[in-house]
Amino acid sequence: MVRTRFAPSPTGFLHIGGARTALFSWAFARHHKGQFVLRIEDTDLARSTPEAVQAILDGMNWLGLAHDEGPFYQTQRMDRYKAVIQQMLEAGTAYPCYTTPAELDAMRAEQTARGDKPRYDGRWRPEQGKTLPPVPVGASPVIRFRNPTDGVVAWDDLVKGRIEISNTEMDDLIIARADGTPTYNFCVVVDDWDMGITQVIRGDDHVNNTPRQINILKALGAPVPEYAHLSMILGDDGQKLSKRHGAVSVMQYDDEGYLPEAVINYLARLGWSHGDDEVFSREQFVEWFDLNHITPSAAQFNTQKLNWLNAHYIKQADNNRLAADVRRRLVLRQVQDSGSPTVEAIVALYKDRAQTLVELTDAVEQLQGHPQPSDELKAQHLTETSRPILASFRSALATVAWDIPSISAALKATLAAHAAKMPALAMPVRLALAGQTQTPSVDALIALFSREEVLKRIDTLLGTVA
Repeated sequence: MVRTRFAPSPTGFLHIGGARTALFSWAFARHHKGQFVLRIEDTDLARSTPEAVQAILDGMNWLGLAHDEGPFYQTQRMDRYKAVIQQMLEAGTAYPCYTTPAELDAMRAEQTARGDKPRYDGRWRPEQGKTLPPVPVGASPVIRFRNPTDGVVAWDDLVKGRIEISNTEMDDLIIARADGTPTYNFCVVVDDWDMGITQVIRGDDHVNNTPRQINILKALGAPVPEYAHLSMILGDDGQKLSKRHGAVSVMQYDDEGYLPEAVINYLARLGWSHGDDEVFSREQFVEWFDLNHITPSAAQFNTQKLNWLNAHYIKQADNNRLAADVRRRLVLRQVQDSGSPTVEAIVALYKDRAQTLVELTDAVEQLQGHPQPSDELKAQHLTETSRPILASFRSALATVAWDIPSISAALKATLAAHAAKMPALAMPVRLALAGQTQTPSVDALIALFSREEVLKRIDTLLGTVA
């Protein structure tokens, strides 16, 4: 059975790069009817926080990336790691090293001076016929993995292709610190082994860790999973992703008014493709997803495309769902929902124009809040010519049937009576009802409100201009 995992470190929020890794791992498992495991790699006690763990869980939940097992926490598996290290010591695949930090610094300085690559020189590595230094009294050793000294580590990366690393390029990795706590690369190996992970899908910043992890797995007699290393995501400007464009918490996309299905669709296209398809459902993505169509080159974040996708999904979304989300945002803004016009009615009218839920919320707050147009807009659009036209239309609205066709007919009749063109009436009406000149069609805007409210707002506008 296919078993993938997402294994974030809770030292910060879940950002777009991590979310894409989680998505691809989740989709691969779902495509193959396998299992998706969530593992929290929290051995960095100084930087891991409960808040960061919760931020990861919140982000996964918002994106709808449900895990089948977990979350597992590495801090709860320390006894297992220590037991495996003891087995390796007994098998001779690991050994204690008493080299002090000062000795390591001196070693590296000498190597650098000679033009050599700085690395541990193996002075405590047991070899046949070798005499080890005397063990310092009272010293606590680190534990190092006995890395092979010849041959190569090779794997067929599911994204990057064949990769080979010479064992001579690697020194003996520390797998347990002097205080007995295991290190990252070792914990990952034991976790992937114990959890039966078959495919490791992760960022290509882990490529250098892979040969070390493969060697440890082989030393343990454990199966080696397949590896797929995803290339980095660049920002809109082609530079490494920063907080200015994308490297923010996934939940910030919720704050900024994006729908999770839009973010999922967008993430899926960051480095993967299915022909020319740009818009597709989560179900289609799972059906189509494979690792063969992931590009090994860096993907570039494009905020305009994300906005375009989000606008598409807002247009398709159920009005009641959108209205519920807008009401949640109004509460966060401490804005009272007056119910006039209703949130549902405003959402239905404005959803085709909005790129984000924040824009929909702005529209609700604006239309319900008795907006006041600026003096500049009033001077521009409520002129000596347009005032009598607006007053005439106001009279017509007092008796017309209250539906869009009847309002539209009254609008056209008023313009015909004054031999005027649409902007002469539409602009003042928009100012009266919305406080601005950019709105959906005027007849639909008017129909949002009750007759009494429309008449009151037109009266207010007419009465505020001499």
